[in-house]
Amino acid sequence: MIGPRAVFKSLFRAFYSIDRLASSLRPGALLPVLAMLAAVSFPNTADAKYAAFVVDANTGQVYYARNADDQLFPASLTKMMTLYMAFEALETGKFTLNQPLPVSRRAAGQAPSKLGLKAGQTITVEHAINALSVKSANDVATVMGEAIGGTEANFARLMTKRARALGMSGTTFMNASGLPNSRQKSTARDMATLGKALLENFPDKYRYFSKLTFKHGDRTYRNHNKLLRSYEGMDGIKTGYIRASGFNLVASAERDGVRLIGVVFGGKTGQSRDAHMASLLNRSWAKAQSNSTYAAAPVPKPALAGAAPENLIPAPRLVLAEPSTDIRWGVQIGAFRGESRARSAADFTAQRLRDLPATASIEVTPLHGESETLYRARIVGMDRTIASEICRELRRSGSPCVMVTPSGDLQIANSGNS
Repeated sequence: MIGPRAVFKSLFRAFYSIDRLASSLRPGALLPVLAMLAAVSFPNTADAKYAAFVVDANTGQVYYARNADDQLFPASLTKMMTLYMAFEALETGKFTLNQPLPVSRRAAGQAPSKLGLKAGQTITVEHAINALSVKSANDVATVMGEAIGGTEANFARLMTKRARALGMSGTTFMNASGLPNSRQKSTARDMATLGKALLENFPDKYRYFSKLTFKHGDRTYRNHNKLLRSYEGMDGIKTGYIRASGFNLVASAERDGVRLIGVVFGGKTGQSRDAHMASLLNRSWAKAQSNSTYAAAPVPKPALAGAAPENLIPAPRLVLAEPSTDIRWGVQIGAFRGESRARSAADFTAQRLRDLPATASIEVTPLHGESETLYRARIVGMDRTIASEICRELRRSGSPCVMVTPSGDLQIANSGNS
């Protein structure tokens, strides 16, 4: 590889030769030569590593994409997949949160960032999850990889296989941590896909990415994602850095029922990366929110660590009358541009409601207009009294609602307004 000194000498000789020839050139003839030299100047390594992507988590609408499919080094964004595999192991019963995981000599020997675990020690699954999401500990990543895959190399193969199943076609994993490996590559688009998969497939475990601190022994570690403390609506998910990648970040934020996932690769510093992420998200909110019209109810927001789900959002307490024989009534909580957003809004509202009748179900119906199609989010299968009580309580809690008659029409006047 040519060093800076050799490059400098070559450039010096080139400019010296040009200077010797300048007297023989007519005025202005030197400009094209200088322009050519400027075009072949040192590469901007930050730009070579740069990629960015912003997507609506519910609709899939892309609001920003630059170099989104370039294969770059993910660094510790890798641990998002390591955690995905850990969450999957919990779901299938392979792990329990209190299960101790052994620390091998290889795991203990990993480079920082690390907890400093010793060979022969153990760490519980939940402690390991916290160490990965907050501290981004490389020794813990190897512990988790070996516990799931037997060896870290086999675990990396399992990670890649799962990535491809999720649609991450540009991603190959070679280790569990993101430590330098020339073959470990991913793309901004793929990392957004992984972030969305974590949100959708493990909504109860996404809360680990929201934790601000993690304590191990006598030390308390702060989450590297500083936007968790400063950016409105931010609740995850992962930072990354190695010299070959620059400063990376996958971030997710929710405002007014809209959730965005942003990805930045190749920041020059952590601070400039964070500022760029905030700028990309700021540009996207207005466009994203305009994609839902009339009565856009919030989409699900992950539970915060240590908080019971029922305490996050005021749930209407219904005092229900004895149902009549006609259970074809319902409530409509919004009409949306996007079927998935409508379904998410209806599901979220249904989770807030207590004492819904067993006959109730979610219904998403299209409403075709001249220029676009909206999707109506409804909860149906109840009698008129129950529907009226639900709308009344939803309105009291600040959520929009209108009643749906047995014929499918809207009945605004009798939906309760107190």
